[in-house]
Amino acid sequence: MNGMIYAIIGVSIATLFSGIGSARGVGSAAQTSMGVLSEDSSMFGKMLVLTLLPGTQGLYGFIVGFLILINCGVLGGTMPTIGQGLAYLGASLAIGFGGMFSAFAQGKAAVSGITMTAKDEKNFSKAMVSVTLVEIYALLAFIVSLLLVISVPGLNI
Repeated sequence: MNGMIYAIIGVSIATLFSGIGSARGVGSAAQTSMGVLSEDSSMFGKMLVLTLLPGTQGLYGFIVGFLILINCGVLGGTMPTIGQGLAYLGASLAIGFGGMFSAFAQGKAAVSGITMTAKDEKNFSKAMVSVTLVEIYALLAFIVSLLLVISVPGLNI
């Protein structure tokens, strides 16, 4: 018996939950941006940047999921043991849940930043800093998942 089923569940967790968070965050920011752009289309570039930021978590989850697929024999690599499959599953939890919750929060921050920038364009840099602060936690979750996924093939479990 091998750990492929656990690895595949891990891929699903990493991509599904971080993707749900990003879709919700980007969707909320896009709705607010469209309202601003209906009044002033010259702000498109600034609105686009603030709208896109919550989408990075989905990308991080995809990268982790892709690396698991490469390592566990689906796209190369070798079939994982049960222990390795469980390790992949555990590795996916950080970016799956960390990505989802940080994307929710980043979407809210982006909506506030978009509203603030719409009132006064000079506030754009302040909005960017605030929205980017939430990204730090997505990056931490991504780094933890990435380091774990990279180390799993060397584990003798």
